[in-house]
Amino acid sequence: MRKMLSQQGITPCIPPRRCRKKPVHYSKRLYRKRHKIETLFSRQKDWRRIATRYDRCTQVFRSAILLAATVFFW
Repeated sequence: MRKMLSQQGITPCIPPRRCRKKPVHYSKRLYRKRHKIETLFSRQKDWRRIATRYDRCTQVFRSAILLAATVFFW
């Protein structure tokens, strides 16, 4: 996975497992940012309306995402 990401020009941000014999370097600062984004998406998926995209109109869907993001950050 890391090799494939590197070939595409993407910096992998995957922490190694503890039992790994050769430790792999990763940016802890970048991983924290990635974790925050993934947490935001998992929280938004709790809102069934967003996860299944019930709203067919783009404006209504976008407003639901913004409302959910406001609730999460508030």
